[in-house]
Amino acid sequence: MSNELANILQNSAALVQTGLDEDTLAVAGGGGNQTKRLSIKGGVFRKMSGGKEIGAIEDRHMNVIIVKMAHSASRTFYSQGYKEGEKVSPACWSNDGQAPDAEVKTPQSKTCATCQFSAKNSGANGTGTACRLSWRLAVVLPNDPSGDVMQLVLPATSCFGKEDNGRWPFRPYIQKLADNNVSASRLVTKMQFDTKSPTPKLLFSPVSAIDAGDLEILTRQAKTPAAEAAIKLTVYQVDSSDVEADNNEFVPAAKASEAPVDVDVEVAPVLRESTTTAQADKPKDVSNIVSKWGKKS
Repeated sequence: MSNELANILQNSAALVQTGLDEDTLAVAGGGGNQTKRLSIKGGVFRKMSGGKEIGAIEDRHMNVIIVKMAHSASRTFYSQGYKEGEKVSPACWSNDGQAPDAEVKTPQSKTCATCQFSAKNSGANGTGTACRLSWRLAVVLPNDPSGDVMQLVLPATSCFGKEDNGRWPFRPYIQKLADNNVSASRLVTKMQFDTKSPTPKLLFSPVSAIDAGDLEILTRQAKTPAAEAAIKLTVYQVDSSDVEADNNEFVPAAKASEAPVDVDVEVAPVLRESTTTAQADKPKDVSNIVSKWGKKS
């Protein structure tokens, strides 16, 4: 088969080397080995593929284009101890940060807002929250917009907070763009480590408008299976069919042990709905806002 495939690739490269479609990814195993993501572990930007590091940069900043974002922060709660490199199934999780997903067998509460593990200071040593907040993005590199779509998972410390000398945590940054009628996917965004933070924390600022010729490419990238997968929380689950809980009964987990958490700085603010769909779709010249913000960087 290898010879036949090699001949096909050589003679019909333009036809077949166009990326994997959704069906092929699903049957091949969900595309697990195809997953690309950016990690900020240890305060270093690392490119990961199939769970392995394939590259890293020592710079404290990195430019990306955000092609797709989850509409809200997700939540995960681990009731047992965590060991690096060991697969651990969370006790409860939520893609929208509002209520446990339907697949959760033992939800800790009807809603995340009423859950004891999402309360402030419920985390290890009485700080942060035991249930971790995170935000998922799909990004590409500005110098290769048609290249790999990578997942970036932001810890809560990178999502909420206040402006710092022309740099913003993720949520306030997106709000600032919306206030100026600018879509995040129309900008090159600079991600920079906050060197004052004891744990990896990113701050965001605008760099420039995207190249007009890349708009069609980025629009396609946002609709790819890789982008869709990047913004969805998927969890490792242990087969526990022999100890399923009654779906109508809430079964509290044991006291939370320390997991790989980042200290939450505040409860996620309520999403604003002042920006209409028409406003969001309206093209915007971003040169003025980039120039104005750049003076503060």
